[in-house]
Amino acid sequence: MNKELEHSFVELLEKHQNIAHKICRLYTNNYDAHNDLFQEITIQLWRAYPPKFRGDAKFSTWMYRVALNTAITLYRKSKRTINTQDFEGVAFKIKAEDYDDTEEQQLKVLYKAVHQLNDIEKALVFLYLEDKDYREISTTLGISEVNARVKMNRIKTKLKTILNP
Repeated sequence: MNKELEHSFVELLEKHQNIAHKICRLYTNNYDAHNDLFQEITIQLWRAYPPKFRGDAKFSTWMYRVALNTAITLYRKSKRTINTQDFEGVAFKIKAEDYDDTEEQQLKVLYKAVHQLNDIEKALVFLYLEDKDYREISTTLGISEVNARVKMNRIKTKLKTILNP
């Protein structure tokens, strides 16, 4: 294996690993599942890196696409198998006396609502919350820009319904 190629991949992965972690958080409910998905995303990125990443797009855009496709594929498979434990039961927190968990509670509500969306909707919301413009969202998901806008507007309505029944 070419050491330069391996080195450049590791550097890019380390620089952009938060993308994969965020996707893992979106598609898993516990620590072990998160680590398994992160490992699978890393494997798929490495397998696809030399032949598929040509540098036409930014590495981060390409990584979003590979990571989301991997997560969606595993998510669909897992829907046919077993449920996982809630993520909160595994998360560790250090509480201070004046700790304000308002933001954390809001994030829990948001994640709970997003978990009710289908896999493509989750991907779209994730990219939207990552501040990606509709052009980049459409490129990453392989849909038209107009379709991305329409889907996002429908998702916003759906989330409002879920959050305010």
